[in-house]
Amino acid sequence: MDAIQKLVETEAVKQVKARYARAVDTKDWELLESVFTPDARSVYNDGVFAFEGRDEILKFLKGALGTTEVVSMHQSHTPEIEITGDTTARGTWYLEDTVINVGGTTEYNTGSSVMIGTGIYHDEYLKVDGEWKISVTGYERIFEYRTPMPADAALVTRWSP
Repeated sequence: MDAIQKLVETEAVKQVKARYARAVDTKDWELLESVFTPDARSVYNDGVFAFEGRDEILKFLKGALGTTEVVSMHQSHTPEIEITGDTTARGTWYLEDTVINVGGTTEYNTGSSVMIGTGIYHDEYLKVDGEWKISVTGYERIFEYRTPMPADAALVTRWSP
């Protein structure tokens, strides 16, 4: 693969990661499904949340972030993309995320809280029918800071009435 084609493929990998973050934060589950291979694996938060298969990953993400009482912002930046073959690639990304939960405590979130965190994503990608897909994703945490929502806090979201 020549240098120009590597740049084209690298940009395509960046685009799939951007769609992933946008889909998670906008709760666009159909778009999110489209970025994964069917047999994708996840190892979020140092493997605390590890899942086998796209359906299980989506089930987790919907369970953790699906309610409109939980809003999130995931930013993946400073990509280090390595095209390892015609249909394979690896990526390392810096993650910044914020999760605000105005609802109650769930299996995945502390109620009435704000979590701000950072981490390093380690992803693997597979080109399927001409499209890059995420085959493995997950991050190792650098830090996670949680604080209670102030009693007088107001949150307006795209889902607010």
